[in-house]
Parts: sequence; structure tokens; C-alpha cells
Amino acid sequence: MPDETVPDSGRDSGGTAPSPGTRRPGGRTARTRAAVRDAVLAGLTEHGYPGLTVEYVAAHSGVHKTTLYRRWKDIEGLVADALDLAGEDSWAPPDTGSLEGDLRALAQEVVVSFTDPAVAASGSAMIAAAFQSERAADALRDYYTERFARCEALVERAVRRGELAADPDAAAEAGAAPHRCVDAGALVRSVSAPLFFRLFITREPVDDTVAEQAVAATLAAAHAGAFTVAGRADTSSGASS
Repeated sequence: MPDETVPDSGRDSGGTAPSPGTRRPGGRTARTRAAVRDAVLAGLTEHGYPGLTVEYVAAHSGVHKTTLYRRWKDIEGLVADALDLAGEDSWAPPDTGSLEGDLRALAQEVVVSFTDPAVAASGSAMIAAAFQSERAADALRDYYTERFARCEALVERAVRRGELAADPDAAAEAGAAPHRCVDAGALVRSVSAPLFFRLFITREPVDDTVAEQAVAATLAAAHAGAFTVAGRADTSSGASS
């Protein structure tokens, strides 16, 4: 879509882009944002963050640069909004019927996302931009926070299936009923953390073997109680939080 021209009438609603995390209207405004997002990703991939310019985004999105400056202010705003838009999709974590299968599929998604030439360059460029722009770093953090929040569902399913113990050794405390619960966010981060370390810190290759090692280590840690933390029972729903 980077080569698609989006007409600009100067009547984009609001005058400025809403803050990351808010819902935007569809229609023409959504098409404009998508075209700008694609141009930003193309520019980051081609030139990196230091070489990305508003002029490049204007030329490749079909949106006039005066509109870009009015709505996004600068390159940091463009990159941050591109990340925010990427987080507004309908992606859902794998649901294979077992925790091991879900974690394996999740790890393989990470491997493919950063090794497949068709998709790897733009994701890597976004992460590289976060090392050079504080706003991009904030947007990237929000993006992955939301992504990992979606992934917590696969841990909750594992608890319901009995694959993970969520309530051992309950004890009375201050008249309430404390319980032990699984820190779902920490568990799903444990799978991708070694992959990201190799990809962006040591710059080592990742493949299915490395993904399997990450899954095995996470499962062993989970069954050993490494992600089990103190919590309180949710008496309204019976679910841990």
C-alpha cells in the first residue's frame, strides 16, 4: 500500500493526531493513517530512523507534508502513531488446546516475524527507532504491553485446564483469603525474552531450535512455580487477577 495515493483535502478531523491508545474513526481518516503508516515503515526500512524525513513520508503516502506537520508534528509523532496503529489489529494469541502448544506457536511467530524477509525488516526498523527516539520507545512499550496482555488468555486457559496450579497452599490473612496465582504476563514474556535477546542484543541467529529451548525453559520454570505469586481471590468471579 505504500504507493497508493490518498487525496488530501485539508479537512482531516481534529487538526492533530489523537494520543496513542485511543480509537480513531474509520473511513477516509483511517485510510490516510494507514497510508502514512505504510510510508513510515517503508522509510524506516529503507533509511533507518536518522534518514526518515517528513518529505519522504509525504512522497510515499500521497498526504501533503503540511497535513503531516499539522497532525503528527514531526518524525517522532509519525513513528509513534505508526506503532500505535499497528497495535489496533485483531491479532489473538494461539489456541492449540495446550499450554505447550500455545507457547510453541507463540515462539515460532516471533521467529518468523524477525527472520522472514517479507516482514522482518519493518519490525526490526521499528525497534531500532525506539533506541533513538523517546516517543518511539514509549509507543513500542505500549504496543508490547498490549500484545502481552492479549497473551495472558493462553495462561488463563492453561489454569482452567489444570496444566498450571493457581491456588496451592492457601492461608488466612487479615480476614481475607489469599491465594497463589500465575503471573501470566511474566510467563509469556519468558518465552520471547531469549529470542529478542539474540535478535537485538547479541545479534545471533534464531530458529525453531532456539524457540523450542525458550519454550522448554519457560514450561520448566512455570511448573517449578517461578511465575507463581501471591494474590487475592476475586470473590466476584472466582478468577485470579
